[in-house]
Amino acid sequence: MFTPKYPPQDTAPAPTASPQTVYTPVPLHRAAVPVPTSAPVANRPTVQLTPGSALTLVAGGAAAVLVVGTVLVSMLLAVAITAASVAVCAVVVRSILKSDTR
Repeated sequence: MFTPKYPPQDTAPAPTASPQTVYTPVPLHRAAVPVPTSAPVANRPTVQLTPGSALTLVAGGAAAVLVVGTVLVSMLLAVAITAASVAVCAVVVRSILKSDTR
């Protein structure tokens, strides 16, 4: 059961011998590239956070978290209310069908 099952051997004909080619490497000559002596200067401006901008950034992040949390909780509440109403409908339909057979 745990022994491997190998596929059957190939029945293709053996490849014919081709003439051997000899590889001779060619030396590659590269031009000397000058090495930079100092670190490159960044072309983009750096972002400097002042206390006011940091406070604005934190307040914006907190507001975004609160909004996303509110949306997710409201969606969960909508799903729970829908499930409860479907369960109530199922009980009502079951009782109607049960009383109908009597």
